[in-house]
Amino acid sequence: MGIGLIIVLVVVGLIILWAVVTYNGLVSRRARVDESWSGIDVQLKRRHDLIPNLVETVKGYASHEKSTLENVIAARNSAVTAQDSGDPAALGAAEGLLTGALRQVFALSEAYPDLKANTNFLDLQTQLSDTEDKISASRRIYNGNVRDYNTKIQQLPSNIIAGIGKFTAREFFEIEEPSERAAPSVSFS
Repeated sequence: MGIGLIIVLVVVGLIILWAVVTYNGLVSRRARVDESWSGIDVQLKRRHDLIPNLVETVKGYASHEKSTLENVIAARNSAVTAQDSGDPAALGAAEGLLTGALRQVFALSEAYPDLKANTNFLDLQTQLSDTEDKISASRRIYNGNVRDYNTKIQQLPSNIIAGIGKFTAREFFEIEEPSERAAPSVSFS
């Protein structure tokens, strides 16, 4: 065996090793993106599950605010449908509308002192606020993982393996309208 053949075999071996390590790294990053998306999914389901209880509580105190409550239910149903689609852009838009509708419900509490003092309403409000914080944290984790993954599949030379392995870019999860980026206000002071 000549020295030239050994060098060729070593170079081929290094290229194969690089390809395997790069492919496995991309698979790992894609798995992190999927895992962090499931974290958002869990928190959004929790948020969606709390809303019917909130609407029922408010109905007892503000029954003539029917259109506001119907808007919340419609926005919730739209968000659930968008969540089932798995499309981050559609989900971001639907969740933005839901956030706006929830703001209207919380604004109602200012006009109804009995509602404002209701322990069930206050508990639901606290749970929704906590869930909003968890959604925000999950979104930051997801978007960070998407950034890392998308960067890796676009950089040379890993983009070669990404193309061969059919790794595709993922969308960030963002709320479309700047006015919808704020969490609903839950303060009663």
